[in-house]
Amino acid sequence: MSASALSSIRFPGSIYEFLQVASVLSLLLLLFKTAQLYLHRQWLLSSTQQFPSPPSHWLFGHKILKDQDLQDILTRIKNFPSACPQWLWGSKVRIQVYDPDYMKLILGRSDPKANGSYRFLAPWIGYGLLMLDGQTWFQHRRMLTPAFHYDILKPYTEIMADSVRVMLDKWEQIVGQDSTLEIFQHITLMTLDTIMKCAFSHEGSVQLDRKYKSYIQAVEDLNNLVFLRVQNIFHQNDIIYRVSSNGCWANSACQLAHDHTDQVIKSRRSQLQDKEEFEKVKKKRRLDFLDILLFARMENGRSLSDKDLRAEVDTFMFEGHDTTASGISWIFYALATNPEHQERCRKEIQSLLGDGASITWNDLDKMSYTTMCIKEALRIYPPVPSVSRELSSPVTFPDGRSLPKGINVMLSFYGLHHNPTVWPNPEVFDPSRFAPGSSRHSHSFLPFSGGARNCIGKQFAMNELKVAVALTLLRFELLPDPTRVPIPIPRIVLKSKNGIHLHLKKLQ
Repeated sequence: MSASALSSIRFPGSIYEFLQVASVLSLLLLLFKTAQLYLHRQWLLSSTQQFPSPPSHWLFGHKILKDQDLQDILTRIKNFPSACPQWLWGSKVRIQVYDPDYMKLILGRSDPKANGSYRFLAPWIGYGLLMLDGQTWFQHRRMLTPAFHYDILKPYTEIMADSVRVMLDKWEQIVGQDSTLEIFQHITLMTLDTIMKCAFSHEGSVQLDRKYKSYIQAVEDLNNLVFLRVQNIFHQNDIIYRVSSNGCWANSACQLAHDHTDQVIKSRRSQLQDKEEFEKVKKKRRLDFLDILLFARMENGRSLSDKDLRAEVDTFMFEGHDTTASGISWIFYALATNPEHQERCRKEIQSLLGDGASITWNDLDKMSYTTMCIKEALRIYPPVPSVSRELSSPVTFPDGRSLPKGINVMLSFYGLHHNPTVWPNPEVFDPSRFAPGSSRHSHSFLPFSGGARNCIGKQFAMNELKVAVALTLLRFELLPDPTRVPIPIPRIVLKSKNGIHLHLKKLQ
């Protein structure tokens, strides 16, 4: 018999032997992985045993009804003091924190962002200020801090006012006596308009150009998709997620977002090719956000890479408009449902601004009662519901309970702001909580987070909130739509499941 004939006889046997070996190895790998997951779960159970929680399934964790996450944490606050574990599935747990002493301790440390959830943002916003840790974060933070100096922020007041007036002019044209308006989309366009002009030297009006709606929609989609991915055990793996329908959707939305920010960078670089514009920028005492990035030199003497540059632009483009839009929308809803406070704000603003033809930086600090109402609305509806940290070293809390290195801690600002031991009658809108001279825990109110990693743009945001509220109340009375009460849901930014619909009554 020839050698080739022998090979053909042995070949099926070789395949069979190969399949046997592969099956044994696969079984061993499966057993090893199962043991690994079991031991990890046992470690997690041991690590969190000082923190009671509601009963959970060993595999599926704490099952929470769709979009009931905020209601779930309010229930936990009543039953479990300070903090409570939430099991997402068998080997995935995070400690939800809603106590100011716990918050102060965690935010005073230098723990990195929880990689298990924040890494899902990386394809969208890259590794900019939100995502960076350690020395690189510190360098970028120090580099960008001058962009928020009051000398830079002062002239932004009129830019903000112009953007708000464009929105209000549109509202006057489209609202009737008995109609309601979904305000979130309009406000999002307005805040994008503002950030494009203030931080990115954009010329023209975002609100009057339909092409920007695709970017707004992409951000909305990514808000939802990132949140859903964190909670889906099958979508933790990048390869599996990439081929899923949600993964394809996310990739398409990321591309739209990147196209927008790439165009912003390209446009500004092109402007700076003009010698007159370049000399004008060089003579400025302080540069705005994008110009700082374009002119930046790191400690090693090199400029930012294109990848780092786009990450910072993507990060601030998102954070600079979406969180602010959430804040303004919920403030308007809070004022609509509390007409006596709305009217008191209006009277204060009228006494300061008259018809609102002009509004200045100095006016903003004089709106004491309006500021109290804004803060109370931010307490009830914090624009960023939570942030997460991964403990880089063990921690012992003031009550003696402790957690080891490696545990994920979710700082629930929504839970903190609705904690009845911190804020009596937390669901009641009571601006007097923020009256001058009132005392409260240093970490009981954190709409812009706290510690070294607090929001770099918080003063910019507060100014924009004040301008938007002041100019809107001079033109419209805000009334709720009782048939469409908004349902708050946590995403990266606090959203409403069914939009925010208000009656807008034009003032004579």
